[in-house]
Parts: sequence; C-alpha cells; structure tokens
Amino acid sequence: MGNILEIHDLTKTYPGVIALDNVSINIKKGEVHALVGENGAGKSTLIKTITGASKPDSGKIIFEGKEYPFMTPRLSGDLGIEAIYQEFNLAPSLSVQENIFMGTRINKGIFIDTKALLKKSKEVLDNFNVEIDPLVPVGSLSVAYMQLVEIAKALAKKCKLLIMDEPTAPLTDNEVEILYDLIKTLKEKGVSIIYISHRLDEIFHVCDTVTIMRDGKVVKNCGVNEIDKDQMIYYMVGHTMSEKYPQRNPHFGNKVLEIKDLEGQDNQPSSFYVRAGEILGLAGLVGAGRTELARLIFGADKKSGGDIYINGQKVEINSPKDAISNGIAYVSEDRKNLGVILKFPVSWNITLPILKSISHFGFIDLKKEDEYVCQYKDALRIKTPSVNQLVNNLSGGNQQKVAVAKWLASHSKILILDEPTRGIDVGAKEEIYELINHLTDQGLAIIMISSEMEEIMKMSDRMIVLSEGRITGELSKFEFNQEKILRYASNIVE
Repeated sequence: MGNILEIHDLTKTYPGVIALDNVSINIKKGEVHALVGENGAGKSTLIKTITGASKPDSGKIIFEGKEYPFMTPRLSGDLGIEAIYQEFNLAPSLSVQENIFMGTRINKGIFIDTKALLKKSKEVLDNFNVEIDPLVPVGSLSVAYMQLVEIAKALAKKCKLLIMDEPTAPLTDNEVEILYDLIKTLKEKGVSIIYISHRLDEIFHVCDTVTIMRDGKVVKNCGVNEIDKDQMIYYMVGHTMSEKYPQRNPHFGNKVLEIKDLEGQDNQPSSFYVRAGEILGLAGLVGAGRTELARLIFGADKKSGGDIYINGQKVEINSPKDAISNGIAYVSEDRKNLGVILKFPVSWNITLPILKSISHFGFIDLKKEDEYVCQYKDALRIKTPSVNQLVNNLSGGNQQKVAVAKWLASHSKILILDEPTRGIDVGAKEEIYELINHLTDQGLAIIMISSEMEEIMKMSDRMIVLSEGRITGELSKFEFNQEKILRYASNIVE
C-alpha cells in the first residue's frame, strides 16, 4: 500500500523553542497512524504544518506523490486534508446543520435549499447512531455533542486524510464505540487517519502504526503490534514511569462544603458534603448534570433553590465572585473559553485571581507576582520559553496546566476540577495526580469530575453518581465497582 503523505525533514522554530527538529514521517493510504508524545513534543506544530496553519522553516511535504514546500489552509482543504482539533471550531449561534455544511453551497436558485440541507445533515448524523437535532443551535449542546458535530463537519467533506486530535476526550464509552465504528468504516473506504490521543489504550485498539515524538523529534516509529504501553511511555518521556495513580493515604477533617437541596434549571435538588483532605468524585454519563451542578456551586449558573454551607456557615453564592471570596475555585472543562485567557501571558493568567493580594495602593508587586508564577510554573512543569509567552502559543496540555495553576495560586479551600486531565499527556497526568494528592494533604477539599472510569475510581475517596440531573447513588471507596457505577449512571437503581 502506497503513501498518501510523506513528510521529509520538517523544521520549525519559534523564539526560544525548536518545535520541529528535522521531522520525517510517512502516512499510508487507508491506515490509522497514531501520533503520540507529551504536551510540547511537537505534535500540534506538525499538524499545523500539514493543514497549512503554520509554515515550516525547511523541509518538504509530499501528498499523493506531488511535492509541496509548504501547505496553506486552502490548499490542504482542496487536497482533501481535514482536521478535528481539541478546541472546537464551531459557531455556537448557528444550528447543527449550518455548522456541518458551513462554507458549502446547498442552494436552490439564489436561496439555501433548507430541505436538502436538513436531509444531508441527517444523513451525516445517522452515522453516529445518537440523536442530535440538526436544527438546534450548537451552543446549546454539551461538550461531547459539540465534538460529534466537529467530526460530522469533517466527514461531510470528501476528505482523504483526516486528522483527529484527542477525538474521544469528552465522549462517553458508548460514544467512543460509535467513533471506533466510524474509523473502521473510513478505513474501509480508503481514508487515512492521523490519530492523536493521550489515552494509550486507544492507540492499541484503533491504530495500525505509531510515531512517537519528544522535544520536537521523532524518537520511534513502528507498528502498534511491535510495542507495548510501557515501552511507548518510555519513548514519550525518556525514562520509566512510576505507578500511574499515586497511593492515597487521606486524613479527613471537618465538612468544608455542604450542599442542601441545591437545584437549578438542569438539576433536581442535590444534597452532599465534602471534607477537608477529601476527593469527592462526581461520576455519570455525559449530560448527567455534573458540570451543571459544579456551576451552581460556583455561582456561574443561577440556582432556583437550596443552600450552601462553608465550614458550617450558610453563605450566599450568586456569582463566581461570591464563590471566589468564599474560597471556592473552579477549573472548567472548557479550557479555551472559560479556563484561560488565551491572549494573556502565562504570568497574567496565573496571578489573575490574586491580584488584590499581590498589589499595594493599586500597583502590582512584581517581585511577588514573579515568585507565584515561578512556583506554579515549576510545580506543574509548564513548558514555555517564558512566563511572558501568550497562553495561546502553548500546547493544549500546557494551557490546561495554566488553568489549574491559576486557582492553586489563589489558595482556595475548595477546588472543583471538571475533567482536569482532559487533553493532558501521560507524564503530565501523573504530575497533576501528585499535585491533587499534595493539595488534599494540605487540607483542601476537592470535587473532581471525570469521564474516565479508571481515573474517577482511583483518585476519589468517595463518589456520588448523577443521572438526568439528580443524584442516584453514593459510594464509599470500598464500594467502588464499575458495574455499580454504570448502573447508577444509567438510573438503574437496585
């Protein structure tokens, strides 16, 4: 089987960083080719050069036998190269069908053929075997369904090479299986796929070949049947890894946060508590109301009833400002829009919640700011040539680290983590887990939302499960059982 894409000696530098260092890679026709590596390894830059979003300093690209010194977005699209990125490229106010066929003419004379548009949209969405109304605004969908719309948008075009960047990150197990079936169908049709994922089990499940990158270089290329997970991790990080999930020896204090009959537009009355030094897991399927409940606690959404108590005292939280002043922090799953300010430097993002505490008479104490920034940059191993670098220029995983660092710097008493390791590489995950452990050792109360079953079971001390906006079960650590959690999540109560 011939190659659809050949990359020869691509090099790309940014101030202080060699993003691509003489990278060469071949993608065969009809294969699923995994591209793995830690955040900052060069994966995103390589993808940008293939799609034309970034121009390499040197090297060449050969697509279907024809040589190009570099790509442009229009050229790559005309050639049949499509990409699905971690960060969505959707118009929230437009409908699902308008997003899927954005830039495509489906006209009846001078007017849009709405019937044809609806029909074609349904044909594309039928491939997913999930119900998505083509007429609803994309902004009204959950993150998982937005991801499916992104995939549908790419599949609606006649692509020859499809790049999937963390496509399963926000998806449920059922939706992941649907995606796997789609990948199989695309392979059968001869479509080549570059598959980027930090979930290494997926690589062995869906990919034929793997290229491993580290520090801008290709360090290993082989068939997935020629390597195991431990070897893959070794090539990614350059050394052997310790146990993925750190040992927890929690010591619980008093109830720091207590929720009584809290409800909102999408959530029925919920009551629970979390203690100092405890990680309370919020489990459930996508759309169960986990994020909505977190937003109610943080004051980002308006509550319709119920009370919030901190250290036994009733507090009024009607806005994020109220929550922050009461020691509650929230790391959103929507990193791009709610987690960081992309066009601000790393330093500004980290110190944004604590400006008041590091300022005197309206002026920022730059020495104090630098101390905080360096402390958390080093603690989370944020890869950036400078703390003055714009967050937008960092890799997705390093952006997530900045989002976490921002709230850690605020010394909050209660930390809500919504999918904290989404899009984070295996090495950085271990660092985040160790950091979470360290924070609970210091007495923080943590509420953690995760769609990864292993993660939520390994990291939580106690768990509540939601389904359709209400709590359907509560489990202590020794009661954790995947089947039991899924039964509660599916509202199948024994």
